[in-house]
Amino acid sequence: MLKGITLRGLEVFEALAASGSVAQAAEATGLSQPAVSQQLRNLEAALGTDLVDHGRRPMRLTSAGRGFLARTEAVLSELRLAQSELTVMDLSHLSTLSVGLIDDFDNDLTPRLVTILADSLTGCRFKMITAPSLEIGEALQKRMLHIAIAASSGEVLNGIVEYPLVRDPFMLVVPRGMVADSPVQFEALEELPFLRYAREQLISQQIEAYLTRQQLKLEQRFEIGSHLALMAMVGRRIGWAITTPLGYMRAARFHDQIEAYPLPGPEVSRTISLFAGADWADRVPRDVAATMRRLVQSHMIDAAVGRLPWLAGQLRVLEG
Repeated sequence: MLKGITLRGLEVFEALAASGSVAQAAEATGLSQPAVSQQLRNLEAALGTDLVDHGRRPMRLTSAGRGFLARTEAVLSELRLAQSELTVMDLSHLSTLSVGLIDDFDNDLTPRLVTILADSLTGCRFKMITAPSLEIGEALQKRMLHIAIAASSGEVLNGIVEYPLVRDPFMLVVPRGMVADSPVQFEALEELPFLRYAREQLISQQIEAYLTRQQLKLEQRFEIGSHLALMAMVGRRIGWAITTPLGYMRAARFHDQIEAYPLPGPEVSRTISLFAGADWADRVPRDVAATMRRLVQSHMIDAAVGRLPWLAGQLRVLEG
């Protein structure tokens, strides 16, 4: 590569392209703001061209920057994928392992996690199930699972240790072209009904709690148990919904028909965590949690922030 092009420089450029803000790029990369600016200057000097318009706030990519961003994202994606898939966990000592995983990750992440775990297991009886968070939580408490990855209810569970993985903010999903201005206010959505998740789902209960705090009473007409069916209904202009970026990214087939916006008012989010019995070996759940964080970052968060830059800093991995 040209002298002056570094992996850190590419990561800084990607973060700046997503947010347009040196401050947000610094938060995303863990660098100071002066260090972010220096990394960008070094990269532009090495390439011999400006990648961003330094005279605009928020920063905007130049035509050269837009072209280079596509290559940068491809390179970083492959490096992150290689890092996550080469993670070595020593699970050879296990005789049995049962894992539960929420269906939010079914598209890309679950198959990769299964592959990584299977490669680390030798002579082990291995079982993985996917289900809604509440079902997974019940199975874990009944000791039917060793490890579970699900949305956190916020409650402390006896005999269960929680390892936070991801902050997944709630957001609006509306039919494309329904609203003209951002930030969106609930008054702008009154022409269509609110589409609810099925009440027995944890995400529905968390959304209802938010609506209650906001003193919002919305028509109780639709209650849908399937996430993809809910997104399809939004795309068909039947109504609007509240979901999260992880849910939105599962519905890629409907992205041309829907738009996503921040919730009005203060940020509200759910936490996706790994849960394990307190009597389970600490190193195993910590290793699985570390692998899961890398997979979520490379396969879901990076793609979501690339599509919805305002998610930068809101949708993020939680170290714990």
